[in-house]
This record gives sequence, structure tokens and C-alpha cells, in this order.
Amino acid sequence: MTKTVLLALDTSTEFCSVALLSTESADDTSSADDADASAPKPLVWVRHESTGAVSSTRLLPAIRELFDEAGLALADCNAIAFGAGPGSFTGLRTATGVAQGLAFGLNCPVVPIGTLLACAESARRRDPSATRVLAALDARMDEVYWADYAWDANAREWRTVHSAALGSADALDLPDQPFTLAGNAAAAFGDRLKAASVARTVDHEAVPHALPIAFAALRAFRAGRTLPADQAAPEYIRDKVAQTTEERLAAKAAQHAQTAASSAHAAHTAEGEGRR
Repeated sequence: MTKTVLLALDTSTEFCSVALLSTESADDTSSADDADASAPKPLVWVRHESTGAVSSTRLLPAIRELFDEAGLALADCNAIAFGAGPGSFTGLRTATGVAQGLAFGLNCPVVPIGTLLACAESARRRDPSATRVLAALDARMDEVYWADYAWDANAREWRTVHSAALGSADALDLPDQPFTLAGNAAAAFGDRLKAASVARTVDHEAVPHALPIAFAALRAFRAGRTLPADQAAPEYIRDKVAQTTEERLAAKAAQHAQTAASSAHAAHTAEGEGRR
């Protein structure tokens, strides 16, 4: 039996979202597809809290709580996934920095998962018939982050029909077949988002969340689609020439969080050695 422990983080929105997943499988190529009733069901632990702009102060305590609740140690972790974006610039840097710091300390790979893909994953996990998903998130500044995904039942993985993009609410390329509209853009833009009026269903709850990120990352991990810690990076989509003072301070906070993550792992390791 092969045991896999994966930690997933997302702070791309106003929520601090953390999920810990543990699964055992005799076949490491298994689908890890919880939407498939025949697939093995991993054990999961989740924290998903509305924290606003203070996710960086809540993220590490939430991670510790989940490991304690699961009776696992950080050293048991095989990979760390994070919501890579698009989303809040500050939040993306926080999740990336903490994932990178922990992965360095644990000498394990990272698995970046797009937040729009997480929306598609979330929609299909609630409705297995949602095999074509147009994910659309409010990008502020009167724009929408969006992407189009199709579920490949044979490969048991998402195929990207249109990669993550930024545009106006009425400029999305609509899928050429019945689709689920996932994300919060429908609520944010109302009738201006034409996709909402033609979608087979609209899933307002399919928003970035650490749990669907964990499941998508587990498939990626088992397929070898991982990165070394030093290659962890956010996916912004929207270009910016300069940072505001607030963003510079947020970047420093994310850097401090990364340093704290590495220090926390070192302290945990030292504590474990001292007990021997």
C-alpha cells in the first residue's frame, strides 16, 4: 500500500483555506477521484475561514491545527499544493510563500493549482455531470477571470479548452456544448454576464477552496506533475507595472510568513529529535 499525505493552501480570496488529505492505495496511479463512487475515499481535514486581509497571520496556525487533528506530523507530508491564481495579489503571494517555505524545510515538491481549475473541480465534485465547466471569477475593476475546462473521463483529468484569461463580462468565449458556470462572477455581474443565461446550471458555491485544490493536486502528484520548491510562483493574469505601498507591505508579510514556515518546520524537527 502507498500512503500519500498532501497539504493544500489557498488564500486567493478573502478566505484562509487549508486542507490536509491522507490516502492509501495499492496502485499509485489510481484516480484519487472522489467524484467517482468506485474510487478510494481519502481522509480529509479542512479549515476554511473568512479572514479578509489577515490570512498571513492565520495560515500557519490553521496548518498546525489540521496536522494535530489528523495525528500526523509535518514530516509525513509528501507534497504541498497551493492556489496559484488568478486572485488577490496579496493572497497569492501569501500562499506561494508559505507553500515554498514549508516545501524547502520538508524537502518535498510543490503542486501549483490554478484557482479557476479549482472552481471546475469543485463544481464536478458536487455534480458529477458537470464535465464541461466555464469558470468565472470577479476580478474587480469591472473585469472577469475566466477559463474553460472539459473533463476527460478516460484520462480522469481536466483538459484546458481555454486557458485562464482576463476580460469584460460580455467577452467570454462560450463553450460549444452544455456547460456549468462555476464561480462568483454570475453573482457579481448579474445580467451582464451572458454566460449565466445560457449555462445548463450555475454553481455559485464553486469558488477557490483548498479541498478541491487538494484533490486536483493529488492527481497531479501521482502523475509526476510537480515542481521543486524554488520554482513555486503565483499566476497573476492581470499585469501590473508597480506595486502600491499596501502591496509592498503585503509582499513583506508574505516573505515573513515564508520564513516563519521554514522556522516552524525546523523547530518541529528539533523538538522531535529532542524526544529521542
